[in-house]
Amino acid sequence: MECNRIRYFFVVILVSISSFVIGGCSALKPVMSPLADIEGVSGHFHAGQIVNLNTGEVISFDQLIDALGSRGVIFVGEVHSNPDHHLIEVQILQALTAQCGTLTVAMEFFQETHQKDVDRYIEGTINEGEFLEDVKWKKRWGFDYHFYRPLLLEAKEKGGRVLAINAPENIVKKIARSGLNSLSTDERSQLAGSIDLENERHRDYLRKVYKEHVHTDLKNFEYFYQAQCVWEDTMAENISRFLKNNKKRMLVFTGNGHIINKFGIPKRVSGRIPVNMATIMLYPLAGRTAISKEMADYVWLTGDYSRKHFMIHHRHHHRMPTPSDEKSGKK
Repeated sequence: MECNRIRYFFVVILVSISSFVIGGCSALKPVMSPLADIEGVSGHFHAGQIVNLNTGEVISFDQLIDALGSRGVIFVGEVHSNPDHHLIEVQILQALTAQCGTLTVAMEFFQETHQKDVDRYIEGTINEGEFLEDVKWKKRWGFDYHFYRPLLLEAKEKGGRVLAINAPENIVKKIARSGLNSLSTDERSQLAGSIDLENERHRDYLRKVYKEHVHTDLKNFEYFYQAQCVWEDTMAENISRFLKNNKKRMLVFTGNGHIINKFGIPKRVSGRIPVNMATIMLYPLAGRTAISKEMADYVWLTGDYSRKHFMIHHRHHHRMPTPSDEKSGKK
């Protein structure tokens, strides 16, 4: 763990430097620090703190890793465009690998249909450029690959399996426009066998997300809701299928919206197989924020960096509105 702590402090220094540079001249102006209020807990919390939402206590990085060591599946939620989140994710992967041994890393960022391409890259039979072409990174995901590259290199170096869990994008988009009943038999066969559309709290949360977006071709909330549930149940089924046949611990990386309150992927996994899980939400503070204790098991408060600084290469138009990376309050 000593080597891991050194890496952690190095990452913290990098984050601090990047925060200063990004702030520029604004750092000279007196501004109010963004703070979080946590339901049922006295006092305020600020960026850089890790909070155990079950107890309301601020914990250290080592305490977090110790607590996660006994969990079979750990879900980490990110804001896709936030650089702090990607640095933190690598640190979590490194620390858990050091403590628990090689992990399976499941990623929303790859469609399950590209699993063979991911395997070939991790095994070293194709190079990085060929890999990015094969998985159609720019078209299918679009966020800066260099944010995700350290995770893949860490898994590749340690000999871990990287699991592609996402549903085919074209099918999810079709459902969002015209509903589940519009799918062909072949299209339906590429999704989870069981789709749960009955969670009213989940539906209410997604209705708020839906209303916060300007829609051009998504006119029907019910179809939008079906698409989100298909997305999450398919990822949950891909995770569950793997875990039934493999007993290694798993670290799952997705957007925050897929794990918030656990009613996305986590509960859909636990509804399929018994699993000892934990959820960590990497949460950017943009102002005074109220956080529910049900949001996750742990919340890691971070700085909030606008997409305008980091989304130069992201082609946002090809993706339907999603709660995956909207929890920062950015649109």
